[in-house]
Amino acid sequence: MNDIQPTSRRRSGGPPLGILAIVHAGLFLLALIVGFALSGAGAFLSPFAGADAVAAHAHADWAAIRVGAMLQFGSAVPLGIYAATAFARLQRLGARVPGPVIGFTGGLTASILLMVSAFGSYLLSRPELTSDPRLALAFSFLAFVAGGVGYVVGLGLLIAGMAVPGVILGLLPRWLAWAGLVVAALSELSFLSLAVEPLQFLLPIGRFAGMAWLIAAGFLLPLDRREVRDRAGVREGVRP
Repeated sequence: MNDIQPTSRRRSGGPPLGILAIVHAGLFLLALIVGFALSGAGAFLSPFAGADAVAAHAHADWAAIRVGAMLQFGSAVPLGIYAATAFARLQRLGARVPGPVIGFTGGLTASILLMVSAFGSYLLSRPELTSDPRLALAFSFLAFVAGGVGYVVGLGLLIAGMAVPGVILGLLPRWLAWAGLVVAALSELSFLSLAVEPLQFLLPIGRFAGMAWLIAAGFLLPLDRREVRDRAGVREGVRP
């Protein structure tokens, strides 16, 4: 009986965060791979290419766009679960600060806007809707803005909401927590790209660095306070 209770407590932390982050990143990357496999280098045409180019791309590569939209939508689901699970775990670890709430809000925002972006791409893949180049361009910009700035800013809030308690309470290795704060700051600054287009380079940095950070933090965030105490004891034990 005594051997079962600790295991049960450790399993009460919800789905494994690291696995959820891997599934999220994997589905998103798979959408990119499928796009390149079906349509080559022109699979992801920027809306800044113009209405006629976007409409032509939508008609020629509708299958790649639609499959990519499906996979992108699927990747949003584990991200939302990740945000909820991380919030509950941080609360259980004693993070009674706004950070976990901010992180949950950001993660939920990123998940929802990724779904909105996927819907925009799906609409772009419908030839009966994109015969009007201006409508095709509107769908393309919706997918770009929601899945770009919207997703990355939300992801940055999720990372910040985990990294700040990670630093203050020692829940994460200091290097990882501080790296998370840097990624979060760059992600938040990406909102400037709505008006200053050269700053769009921040979007892939926030997206892919953020995904990598969520994976690492998901595996390293303690399950309960006992694990935090155990880690602290190990650190104290190796001090000279």
